[in-house]
Amino acid sequence: MHMLRSSLVAAVVIATSAGAAWALDGGDAAKGEQVFKQCMTCHRIGPEAKNAVGPVLTGVVGRPTGTYPGFAYSDLNRHAGEAGLVWTDDNIFEYLVDPSAFLKKFLTEKGKADQATGSTKMVFKLANEQQRKDVIAYLKTFSEKK
Repeated sequence: MHMLRSSLVAAVVIATSAGAAWALDGGDAAKGEQVFKQCMTCHRIGPEAKNAVGPVLTGVVGRPTGTYPGFAYSDLNRHAGEAGLVWTDDNIFEYLVDPSAFLKKFLTEKGKADQATGSTKMVFKLANEQQRKDVIAYLKTFSEKK
């Protein structure tokens, strides 16, 4: 019994330490396309996309934040990019819950709390975990780093 409990504890520790990377398994790009319709109020995606209220999201996965050409980012977003924030699956997954809070936390953890002020232009929040997984799967279909 003790050995079984130890094995179970070890499995939980390993799974927990794996972080959110495996939590993103199960994203459905087709469903994400439907979720992305909400995002189209501000964002565009695809080969002919142009900046709108928000920046173009073509190729966003793997891109440093605050760097899409021709878009006027908030100071908060630009500072996060200058501090090294890159849009990975995990970062997008966490960002979509509360964009400004995510960027402020990132900057504070990087020792740049003085830059963790204001807010991002993105006021939309996507709390539903499955919808976040799905929209990330959809975004990845427009990424050069598939």
